[in-house]
Amino acid sequence: MFEVLSTVAMVGDLSAVPAVFDGVQEADATSRAAAGFAMGLGALGPAIGIGLAVRGAMDAIGRNPEAAGDIRTTMIIGAGLAEAIAIYAFVISIILLFA
Repeated sequence: MFEVLSTVAMVGDLSAVPAVFDGVQEADATSRAAAGFAMGLGALGPAIGIGLAVRGAMDAIGRNPEAAGDIRTTMIIGAGLAEAIAIYAFVISIILLFA
């Protein structure tokens, strides 16, 4: 990257710059960027949700240790449902990449 910038600085025009993005069309770049954003934002929500669920479950188990089994079961089901959202985002990003 720095070689490209120094070449532009020395030559003064872009004709001597090596073509780094040859073969990448604008639609390809847009779909790749959209896939990255879809996966990044799609994983952010479930990550926060699972963290909050585990924190809540640990607080509840700390207050009522006898109910640990029921709380753990409910937490695991909720974490699985939240993780499904991240899997949907992954599928959407793969569709954006290869469609």
